[in-house]
Amino acid sequence: MKKNMKPALFIAQAAIIAALYVVITYFVAAFNLASGAIQVRLSEALTILPVFTPAAIPGLFIGCLLANTLTGAVIWDIIFGSLATLIATIGTYLLRKTKFLYTLPPVLSNAIIVPLVLQKAYGLEDAYWFLFLTVGLGEVISVCVLGFLLKNALSRYQNVIFAQDADSVKKEDRKED
Repeated sequence: MKKNMKPALFIAQAAIIAALYVVITYFVAAFNLASGAIQVRLSEALTILPVFTPAAIPGLFIGCLLANTLTGAVIWDIIFGSLATLIATIGTYLLRKTKFLYTLPPVLSNAIIVPLVLQKAYGLEDAYWFLFLTVGLGEVISVCVLGFLLKNALSRYQNVIFAQDADSVKKEDRKED
């Protein structure tokens, strides 16, 4: 947590991000796109949020854990799929100051880990490279395209949406006047 970030704000931001991840995943699951061999989990676009706030790291991990549980994933998918998101968000946070490279940790983490989970948990033993490609492509769509667009849209309002305290919101309001 950043030294100037208040704990209540950190928890609130993490909780909102977790809730968004769950709701988006649950919605996309209705169309059978949130899990399986071919998946475009639109909620993965949120994995760019560590660029703006470290609160996104626990928020996305908890959101993924809850989403995997609520959509009926098996225990291995719940554990290791959520860990893939945790690794992805930490990587995004570490690369937050690089142009576009911050989109790569979610793609790589999920393209490498999720196929292993799908192989073992769902009996898709001989399909690693196929799953690597399909999961990776879904992540490219969700993170590199949609996440990048989301990041650009949020960048304009980052000092308000991801304010570290009430004083920074007041300063931003004064700038707009």
